[in-house]
Amino acid sequence: MVRCTLVHPSYHCAYAYKYKLSDLNLTASSSPLVCSTVDTEILSQWFPPPPPKDSTFATMVETQTQKQQSKPINGVNGIHNHHHDEADFDPSAPPPFKIAEIRAAIPQHCWVKDPWRSLSYVFRDLFAISAMAAAAIYLESWYLWPLYWAAQGTMFWAVFVLGHDCGHGSFSDSRILNSVVGHILHSAILVPYNGWRISHRTHHQNHGHVENDESWVPLTEKVYSSLDESTLKFRFRVPYPIFAYPFYLWTRSPGKQGSHFNPYSDLFAPNERRDVITSTTCWTMMVSLLVYLSFVVGPVEILKLYGVPYWIFVMWLDMVTYLHHHGYDEKLPWYRGKEWSYLRGGLTAVDRDYGMFNNIHHDIGTHVIHHLFPQIPHYHLREATEAAKPVLGKYYREPKKSGPFPVHLIDNLLSSMSNDHYVSDTGDIVYYQTDPKLFKSLKGKSN
Repeated sequence: MVRCTLVHPSYHCAYAYKYKLSDLNLTASSSPLVCSTVDTEILSQWFPPPPPKDSTFATMVETQTQKQQSKPINGVNGIHNHHHDEADFDPSAPPPFKIAEIRAAIPQHCWVKDPWRSLSYVFRDLFAISAMAAAAIYLESWYLWPLYWAAQGTMFWAVFVLGHDCGHGSFSDSRILNSVVGHILHSAILVPYNGWRISHRTHHQNHGHVENDESWVPLTEKVYSSLDESTLKFRFRVPYPIFAYPFYLWTRSPGKQGSHFNPYSDLFAPNERRDVITSTTCWTMMVSLLVYLSFVVGPVEILKLYGVPYWIFVMWLDMVTYLHHHGYDEKLPWYRGKEWSYLRGGLTAVDRDYGMFNNIHHDIGTHVIHHLFPQIPHYHLREATEAAKPVLGKYYREPKKSGPFPVHLIDNLLSSMSNDHYVSDTGDIVYYQTDPKLFKSLKGKSN
């Protein structure tokens, strides 16, 4: 296994990369979950690819060799051919390719970040939000308010995705621009930017890991059995889970402690406290503005213009982020211990088709390549995914085609909530199991 020892954020990583680790926001002290040595497989996600003729980088990032022995390459141009029947395919088996092979298949221009193009999406979304709010105020029709709420809440979600790109550094190469835009966009929709950014980084660095993942983590059987009836209800009985996000920001998931607003939370390292304070201050300023406006124009008006769309945004966020890692037609593995690797965890992500909303919310449903290489801008994700498919083979699961509205995903959500309850306390490769009692209860409520 190739490892890169981190000495200090300002030092170069000896004999491996020419980039400063401070540019990555991924240092030994940046998170309680990041060790003093970091697998180069994880580090490789943050770098643009090498020139096509230079194989040095590809050689260095072929990590996990002892755990993931490559199968013979019998495809054209070094691409693996997969001849197994679908019934014989085991999604938990170590993939017969390395992350460097996926990277090499993605066109060079897909890694280029265009700040002006990114800003054009910001201007587009903010214009749409402003225009709809102005139209709603002018028309003041109860017949149109439900349409406004649905559309405006969707645009809030689109704005979140752009702030999400800032957090990953895929918005631009400027850390200052990313931070400024990220704070403006996320604070406007009551998301503490840095608090979220740091915990989301933990999610990407540990995707697919039972204990260390951060977003919609599976409950172990021990934790699950300790939950009271009301907690189980809010965790599994739709529609309650799709309103969970604001509560998650304050308390995290069952079995985890901390808050995205508290700089002394277990989520953050000491050197990140100032960032968390900055974001919490921006969040507080936005709340104060909303309270002030409630006194000026009335609380009902603010509820109609902002409050209801905010909860529509929360519904989008919870549904989309849950379905990124749950609800596939076949159960997908979760890992821990020696079986987990950055590549294997990332391959458990699921792409989704959201129909007419794909462009509106910036192709966030194109999620597998995003999880493996989060610095690819959203406007290149589709092309990068198409280029990577020959390498991924059956480890890539084609999303079911959607009509204009992704109503087919409601079945995926309901089925997963009814069946995916906990994983075993032991074992390095585990799958969701069903609590028959809760399953019967949830089925009874849905009928």
